[in-house]
Amino acid sequence: MEGQEYLDQISATNRPVAKKKGGLFSSKFFMVGMIGLVILVVIVVFGMILGSGKGGEKELSFALKLHLDNTAGIINEYQSSVRSSDLRSNSASLYGILTNTNKDLTEYITGKYKFKEKDINKNILSEANLAKDALNTELFNAKINGILDRIYAHKMAYEISLIMTEEAKIINSTKSDSLKEALTSSYNSLENLYNKFSDYSETK
Repeated sequence: MEGQEYLDQISATNRPVAKKKGGLFSSKFFMVGMIGLVILVVIVVFGMILGSGKGGEKELSFALKLHLDNTAGIINEYQSSVRSSDLRSNSASLYGILTNTNKDLTEYITGKYKFKEKDINKNILSEANLAKDALNTELFNAKINGILDRIYAHKMAYEISLIMTEEAKIINSTKSDSLKEALTSSYNSLENLYNKFSDYSETK
């Protein structure tokens, strides 16, 4: 019996395996369709992620308002400690531009959105306050180490570039001619000041 069982096993292993008929999941059309669906889902999700980062006029305007408030506060805190008369003069011009822009922006968002600081997105508020605290710390350390002018000029140039970027986003998204006009004027003024801060040198 043992010999017979051995022969039966060999016979069974040598039998041709019947080919399975192609099912739905092995269809070429099904696979192509699935790949297309996956690609579509990826595109949609990616688009949603990009879209969520753009923000609308309201959110962008509230964020800019915060940035203007915080930067003007920093200028008010350190401007008098700057030694260079040219740098103080440029700083005063920057302060004037920011406060005027803030006034126009606040009037607009108060009229259209009934703006109140408590309405600002918590994440935006938190990020703005963290950025302000970091800037304040850097300038304070520069002040006590006797290098305030150089660091102040560098940081103000950076803040100007950020504010200009925020303004450009709102200009491109708003349908309000008055807001667009105010921010375009601010943008152009800041652009003129940017080089004065970025090109500042204590050796001049």
